[in-house]
Amino acid sequence: MKEILQDLTPQQLEALVTEYGEQKFRAKQIFQGLMQGKKLSELPVSAALRTKLLERFEDEPVRIQEVFISQDGTKKYLFALADGNLIEGVLMQYKYGATQCVSTQVGCRMGCKFCASTLNGLIRNLTAGEILSEILIVNRSEGGTLKERAVHNVVLMGSGEPFDNYENVVKFLRLLTLEGGIHISARNISLSTCGLVPKMLAFAKEGIPLNLTVSLHASTDEERARTMPVANAYQIADILKACDVYFRETGRRYIFEYSLIGGENSDEKHARALAALLKGRPCHVNLIRLNEVKERSLKTVTEKDAYRFLGMLEREGISATLRRSMGNDIGGACGQLRASYLEQNGSGETQ
Repeated sequence: MKEILQDLTPQQLEALVTEYGEQKFRAKQIFQGLMQGKKLSELPVSAALRTKLLERFEDEPVRIQEVFISQDGTKKYLFALADGNLIEGVLMQYKYGATQCVSTQVGCRMGCKFCASTLNGLIRNLTAGEILSEILIVNRSEGGTLKERAVHNVVLMGSGEPFDNYENVVKFLRLLTLEGGIHISARNISLSTCGLVPKMLAFAKEGIPLNLTVSLHASTDEERARTMPVANAYQIADILKACDVYFRETGRRYIFEYSLIGGENSDEKHARALAALLKGRPCHVNLIRLNEVKERSLKTVTEKDAYRFLGMLEREGISATLRRSMGNDIGGACGQLRASYLEQNGSGETQ
C-alpha cells in the first residue's frame, strides 16, 4: 500500500512540492483539490507532477463501494480502502443539517458485547487522511463543495475506538477543522470513547473543544464490566474525573451514551442509580434503544420503556434525551454492514 497524500498538512505539502522542484503555490492547488474529494489523478497539476505523486501516493485511498438508503433517508456507506479492507459510515439528515458518522479503525479490539464492530477484532488503524477521506468523498457525492458543504456535522462513532488510534485521530481533527479546507468547527464534531482515561486526559490538553461523549451504559463498575471489558481497566470514578478535567480545560459539557438493554440496565433502580451518579454534573445523557446485533444475545427495550426511563432521569433533574433510531432497516449500527458483507463474501477484502 502506498502513502496517503490526504495525511499531509498544507505545510507538509509545500515541503513535498519543493522536494519535487515545484513552486509552493502548487501545494495550495493540491490541498484544495483533495479537500474537494478529488482523486490524485484528477488534481489540476501538470502531468509530470501528477505522475510523481501517483508513484508514491494512493490515487483514491477511500472509495464508495456500496450505498444503502433507509426509508427514513439515512444513507449507509460501505467504503473500500486501498488495501482492500472495508469500513463503513452513515449520513443522517436532521433539521439542523447532515451529520456523518465516520470510522476510525478497521474493526475494533474493545470487545463491547453490544457492538458489531468488535466481532472480528482490530484489523488496523486508519490514517488521518483515510478518516478525512470518508468525509471528503461523501461531501462530493452529495453535491457539496468547500463553500456549501453537504456534510455539516461529524461524529466519530463508527467502527473503532477513536482514542485507541489517538495520534491519527488528533491529526484528522486538526485537518478537519483547518481553515481553507473543509473546515468543520470543533463545536460541530462529537467524539465517542468507551472511556480510555489516559487518552481522555491527554485530549483535554489538545485545544480541540469538541463534544466529548463517553459510552457509559451502566452506573456501577460491576454492571459495566458485564458488557464492556474496558471496565476492568478503568473505573467509572476515574472516567468522571477525566470528564471534570475536560470540562475545566474546554468549558464544554460532556455527554454520556447509555444503551438501554432489556433485563440488564433499563429498569427503575438503574435509572435512579444513574441519576444519583450524575446529579450536579455539567453533562447530558443520550439514551439509545439498543440496536440488536444478531451475533449477540442482548435485547433492546420497547419504546414505551425507553421513555419511562427517560422520564425518571428528568424527574431527578438530569438533562437527557432519547436518540431517534435511524437506519434500522439497513443495519444502521456501527459494524453491522461490514459484518454482513464479510459473512456473505468470507473475507475482509473487496472483490
